[in-house]
Amino acid sequence: MRLNLANIDSLPAWVRRPGYVPSEQACGIVHLGLGAFHRAHQAVYTDAAMNAGERDWRIIGVSLRSPETREKLRPQDGLYTVSIKSDAAHDIRVIGSIADVLVAPENPQAVIDALAAPATQIATLTVTEKGYYQAANGDGLDQNAPAIANDRHGRSPSTIYGYLAAALAIRRQNSSGGLTVLSCDNMAHNGQKLARSFLDFLDDINPGLADWTRQNCTFPSSMVDRIVPATTGDDRAGLRELIGCEDEGAVFTEPFSQWVVEDCFNGPRPGWEEQGAELVGDVAPYETAKLRMLNGAHSALAYLGLSRGLNLVSEAIADPQIGPLVGRLMRDEAATSFNPAPNQDLSGYADQLEARFANPALPHRLIQIAMDGSQKIPQRWLATLKARQDAGRDSPAILQALASWIQHANGLANAVDDPMRDQLARLWQTAGQDSIAAALFGKKGLFADHWTASDTALAQLTGHVRNSRC
Repeated sequence: MRLNLANIDSLPAWVRRPGYVPSEQACGIVHLGLGAFHRAHQAVYTDAAMNAGERDWRIIGVSLRSPETREKLRPQDGLYTVSIKSDAAHDIRVIGSIADVLVAPENPQAVIDALAAPATQIATLTVTEKGYYQAANGDGLDQNAPAIANDRHGRSPSTIYGYLAAALAIRRQNSSGGLTVLSCDNMAHNGQKLARSFLDFLDDINPGLADWTRQNCTFPSSMVDRIVPATTGDDRAGLRELIGCEDEGAVFTEPFSQWVVEDCFNGPRPGWEEQGAELVGDVAPYETAKLRMLNGAHSALAYLGLSRGLNLVSEAIADPQIGPLVGRLMRDEAATSFNPAPNQDLSGYADQLEARFANPALPHRLIQIAMDGSQKIPQRWLATLKARQDAGRDSPAILQALASWIQHANGLANAVDDPMRDQLARLWQTAGQDSIAAALFGKKGLFADHWTASDTALAQLTGHVRNSRC
């Protein structure tokens, strides 16, 4: 039996289900880039808002490439389950907020029509960073990308910019009003980057529409956080035994969920803040906290844990040496390296992170986190080191974690993927153990533009490198 509206009442009583009739609710949101993360995150907040009594906020999902998600959800009337993985009792919820799934390459006009519909108030996006076609220097749109060139010349759209431009042209012509275009991708300053690139695109093809968009549309930034691993066949089989029916669209996730949204909407919106989202004036402090506390702690767990022969995040946070050090990194160093928002509870955030790390039901492999370390440590560690050093403070926990990364880089060519692995391996060969820290973080070091270590910090880091286990 396949999950759908006809048999939803046959589910066990403990399975939570929509408190509204999905088929009676109109659509107010179009989501570009429908995948597992959206189904476990923004669609859940929207479902909760309608459970609380709000109406007509169902979502038309758009797959920009594959029909796979449509084939999972259409036979189920858009219904699917979200299962929380933890040591607690089973927590399974049926989500009714997705009304339909369009496959953009099969019918581009249907996507344009959905975005242009007068009832549509919000377009949300999870298209990954590459879907924004940023210029190599991060400054605006890559106008030379083939897909952008295709859309710029008026051919059938293939990018978010082509679809949005075509839809906004119709809305302008029909006096339907603008849209809130809300990026939910894991990318700092995502709303600003989206607005900059989209307006670059419009300025080139239709300056009049560009001016109208500036006056009638908004592009809030947002910060999203929830672990949503890929659903496996075993996951679906276990779910089928629990609820007595097949759910091809099932997603599995952790108890924690965070959504911080810049409160600059063009028109109506669901009351997401009543369901746990945070509507704020500035998302930047929350992005910084995530980078320096969550991501910084993750990297520390990875390199320190691997140096002790551990495999999982839950194992590393339970280690009697690593766990307390990571706690100090988050609370004493990262959390004091920037100015938080007025109501931002960084101590509570650290508590939540430690609970997430300790969850054994979502095995997170350290070797995956350790990948591409040279690209991650500037934002995760070096920004904190610089801010605290400029304020006359030391950062002993990060220095110890950084030493583990340096030792990890010693075997990088044969150990883990990193775009700088060969350069780092050569630097180790020429500098040796006693000078590698200076070669990386000294006045002329490889990462000196991000953080130039003081003499004291350099001596401490060199000592940690000598003593660290690898």
